[in-house]
Amino acid sequence: MSVLRSMTEPEYAAWLTVTIPAYAADKVASGQWSEEDSLELSRKEHAELLPQGLETPENFLFTITDLQSTAVGVLWFAVKTRFNVRVAHVFDVSVWPGRRREGHAFRAFVALEDEVRRLGLSGIALHVFGHNKGAQALYAKLGFQPTNIALFKTVGPADV
Repeated sequence: MSVLRSMTEPEYAAWLTVTIPAYAADKVASGQWSEEDSLELSRKEHAELLPQGLETPENFLFTITDLQSTAVGVLWFAVKTRFNVRVAHVFDVSVWPGRRREGHAFRAFVALEDEVRRLGLSGIALHVFGHNKGAQALYAKLGFQPTNIALFKTVGPADV
């Protein structure tokens, strides 16, 4: 039973309507974008990363399925050169809210390892937002190791 299957055009269109505001919200929560600019910046970033949609070269968009082949989420990665080798850089993994905490993301990453081997890539890289403790725990359980950690502290205006 396949855990990952190629995303269809209707699934892609539906995913964009969810992922663009979700990514914008994560960037706001992390302090990187203002709320008023976030949706437009998210749209722009997705358009730049996926200029040809599902047909964008070196990008792989999958639907995550459960044991009954029902769609439960999405996994998107692109082939990138990191650490002087070609790797799968995961841009998005998400499981639909009603299907979380059932092991789907874990199974998707295990299946992704097979896809990475099939493509002859050397590893998997990803970014995780600092506020996403659940994702950090999942990645640690899967054996991911931090390669660097960026920190930020908000400082209010000077007292007058």
